[in-house]
Amino acid sequence: MPKIIFPEASNEYIQEVVKNLNAKNICEAIAKEMPVEQAAEKVKTGEYDAMVAGVDYSSRDVILACRDHIGVPEGAKTFSSLFVCDFKDGRRYIVSDGATCKNPTVEQLADIVMLAHDAATKILAETPRIAMLSFSTFGSGGKDPSMDKIRETIELVHERRPEILVDGEMQLDAAVNPRIAAKKAPADSQVAGCANVLITPDINSGNILYKSLEQFAGAKLAGPILLGFKAPVSDLSRGSTVEDIEFTTECLVKLAK
Repeated sequence: MPKIIFPEASNEYIQEVVKNLNAKNICEAIAKEMPVEQAAEKVKTGEYDAMVAGVDYSSRDVILACRDHIGVPEGAKTFSSLFVCDFKDGRRYIVSDGATCKNPTVEQLADIVMLAHDAATKILAETPRIAMLSFSTFGSGGKDPSMDKIRETIELVHERRPEILVDGEMQLDAAVNPRIAAKKAPADSQVAGCANVLITPDINSGNILYKSLEQFAGAKLAGPILLGFKAPVSDLSRGSTVEDIEFTTECLVKLAK
């Protein structure tokens, strides 16, 4: 059973979350007040399998602790984040990256796709189908550098990881709605109309998308979950509720197994 460290043990939300998680018996949730850097070091040494922090610490504090203490796999150049968005009708989407990489290059965007795919494989109950989101759908917006970046990213991902189902560029409705995809997207697309992983072109659009899904569409959110480090970590929003933290940890546990 994964051991999850919560270094902000004095926070009353964390205390309630730890109690609830241990009652569910899905992980060993441990709340111990300590600097986030110390908690990250204990994850690195294997004392704990993952870390949940951020209700009091800033994102910068959490990310730097991960970088400097947990570290990144050899050869890794990019770290990113994802959000899990659950709807009452049973749909689940993953959105990346809305929290870390501000204006990714083609190389970074390809890394974001691959990191999201590998995490989604564990979090989703189905094959990840990754849509590269844009204002345009397969050239409908004419010529634009942002579209060129997406196409170059897809080529790079297919070159490195040909098994990944990724397609685009496409608008959000064409990505998730089969009826609209049938009108806008190529008939042979394995992603259009059935995407479950949504990759945004930059941090602005990613942040706006996931918060819109929560505030306007009533999605239940987990995240941000940081990707690209040697162990799973969640950098919680400081506005997180008990339910948010609990759901985020439940998703994080899937990555820690």
